[in-house]
Amino acid sequence: MKSSNRPHRRIAAVSYLNSKPLIAGLSAALAPDKFSVDVPSRLADDLVRSNLDVALVPTVEVLRHPGHEIISDACVSARGPVRSVKLYCRVSPGEVKSLALDEGSRTSATLTRLILLEKYGVRPTAEPLPLSHSTADTTADAVLLIGDRAMFPPEEHFHTVWDLGQHWYDWTGLPFVFAVWAARSGVMTEDIDRKLREARDRGVEAIDEISAREAPLLGLSVDSAIDYLRHNLHFTLGDAERAGLKLFRQLCTDAGLLPQGEDIVFRHHDHSRQSDRRRAALTG
Repeated sequence: MKSSNRPHRRIAAVSYLNSKPLIAGLSAALAPDKFSVDVPSRLADDLVRSNLDVALVPTVEVLRHPGHEIISDACVSARGPVRSVKLYCRVSPGEVKSLALDEGSRTSATLTRLILLEKYGVRPTAEPLPLSHSTADTTADAVLLIGDRAMFPPEEHFHTVWDLGQHWYDWTGLPFVFAVWAARSGVMTEDIDRKLREARDRGVEAIDEISAREAPLLGLSVDSAIDYLRHNLHFTLGDAERAGLKLFRQLCTDAGLLPQGEDIVFRHHDHSRQSDRRRAALTG
């Protein structure tokens, strides 16, 4: 039997509960030892450094690096409250002068800065909040938490608490896309898009089983995990999600939070349109 000459791509995903439906059975569909999980910020850095070929990265990294392309319609998004991205303000949002940002965050950190600037006119100084720390470990006026730990309310009382998914939706009427599968423009991904799409479809169908397995590990009830994955999150990058992503880039660019860049490349969408044109030509 001849061995395949196709390269084994190094692929990694976010380690939080919100990504579990995207990676259901994915490791079994990939080459051994070529799939791993980590926090979003580290995945983003590894993709830039070519330590990874494909990664589920914070969407802001695709906007920040023109050489990154979105390769799948599998994503992590919200059309309202997301529950796992929270900003805790000790003072009124318009009085925030210091901001502690979850070390694992990139997209949510930029969204926080954007909302504080555009809606309240403030540009707070920022400091990292290590993954092992809580809101009690910083005296910042506001603290951003993301991922699994954001689902557990701190014991401290806060002046204002934002669910950033809800805040964005109330502001724009569009979904917010937190994470996407991306690759560098020179990386050929062969049939990885199909595997990512199939993994997403399997995962969405298996939300009850995923919740039963993962919830006890996080200290959540199974019902709470099911509700979160089924109702707070959406896993398909559709037209509304693409519109929300483009608006986010435009607002951040106008505010000076992102550099001017080229159009976002939706590689899977472009391929789909090419296939549609080919089918139309054959049948027309």
